[in-house]
Amino acid sequence: MKSRLAVVFATAMSVLTAQQFSSSPDQGRSMVVSKFGIVAAPQFLASQAGAQVLEAGGNAVDAAIAANAVMGVVQPYVNGMGGDLFAIVYIAKEGKLYGLNSSGWAPKALTIDYLKAHGVTKLTQTSVHSITVPGCVAGWDALSRRFGTLPFQKLLQPAIFYAENGFPLAERNARYWVSKSMLNQPGWKQTYMPGGVAPGLGDTFKNPALGESLRQVAAHGRDAFYNGKLTEVMVKFLQSQGGTHSLEDFRDFQPEWVEPISTTYRGWTVYELPPNGQGIAALSMLNIMEHFPLAQYGHNSVDALHVMIEAKKLAYADMIHYVGDPRFGPVPVKEMLSKELAAQRARLINMDHAACQVVPSEITAQLNAHGNSTIFLSTIDKDGNIVSLIQSNYSGYGTGMVAPGAGFSFQNRGQGFQLTPGLPNSLAPHKRPLHTIIPAFMEKGDIKIGFGIMGGWNQAQAMRNLSPI
Repeated sequence: MKSRLAVVFATAMSVLTAQQFSSSPDQGRSMVVSKFGIVAAPQFLASQAGAQVLEAGGNAVDAAIAANAVMGVVQPYVNGMGGDLFAIVYIAKEGKLYGLNSSGWAPKALTIDYLKAHGVTKLTQTSVHSITVPGCVAGWDALSRRFGTLPFQKLLQPAIFYAENGFPLAERNARYWVSKSMLNQPGWKQTYMPGGVAPGLGDTFKNPALGESLRQVAAHGRDAFYNGKLTEVMVKFLQSQGGTHSLEDFRDFQPEWVEPISTTYRGWTVYELPPNGQGIAALSMLNIMEHFPLAQYGHNSVDALHVMIEAKKLAYADMIHYVGDPRFGPVPVKEMLSKELAAQRARLINMDHAACQVVPSEITAQLNAHGNSTIFLSTIDKDGNIVSLIQSNYSGYGTGMVAPGAGFSFQNRGQGFQLTPGLPNSLAPHKRPLHTIIPAFMEKGDIKIGFGIMGGWNQAQAMRNLSPI
């Protein structure tokens, strides 16, 4: 077990060290190192909180929840309780992966016909109709119930502390804190610019309302968010903004444990979560790229980049055409990941010209029915358990709408729906939209790596670039 962790530790350290000493301030990340495991998060206070949980006897799942909760406090412009969550969990003693899809669904009363009748032809970033039921807290609950060892009261304490007592804004916080497009959104300015003043570098920011919301979850679990007083506050607020959300939409929501999908690439096995996420596109790209001698071309050479870009076009064309919520119609996952299809798609790549028009594959098997602001974190504990977790509001603060006393903004994941009827990703009641956020995992022999990236629709492409060439 120690040798396995040592290998993972060395791999993770190589990634983190490269980021830490990057010359670009936009890529800088701080590290917190612990002999009890590794916590890699975009903000050092979150990494520290996760490391402290490991030191207190918690496992990788406990640390991931604690770190994610702190991230919602210190970087609310990319994630929080109002967003969604996906995770891949590796349990070392079983040698098995578990996938969690905690992306929210659309309100039951929200339909394409309803929007059309109200003159809505497009779901915009700040529209209340772009708000699906947030899945973050349900995701914490599902992870904790199945694999956690410490109670919410312990795990959420660091986030509660920073929300109530405040934390000094680091340079990245100060750079991205204010969003001009959010200034007139109900509740945003009062929450994130108290007194109408934008916090700056070194200023202490407090969010006591968020602290209280976290306290409620710590005391009452998921019911505090989906079937309690906070639920009533949120639903009343959303309805006051013209939303169709109901108490039942929140009460009935459940995350889903799913089987990760995978492909092989030059000796590695790479795992993603199945649709409704875009992880399948990353695997499709790897399958296509395997037909080209990228190592021979050279890292970031013209030929290597050309293959990567063309492979992305082909994989994304299939994803957009076929991927939606599989609860509402079959998605041809097996066919999209087949090596045979990849070989066909690879033959479409012309090394002398870029494709200006790309059409999706013709897949007919069993198809009779039918943002870019995110945080990724990974945790590893002393027993070799690994969590790859990603969480997001979609576009920055999401809609920027904040219910009275809640302390967090609602995401705008509903923007991912299409308003044309009959498509795999068409809006429907209690349907989940096509998602950009995708955790990942890869292994080769005893080497196990939980990895991920931020960046909206770029994530599948960026993950492909992180994979061994």
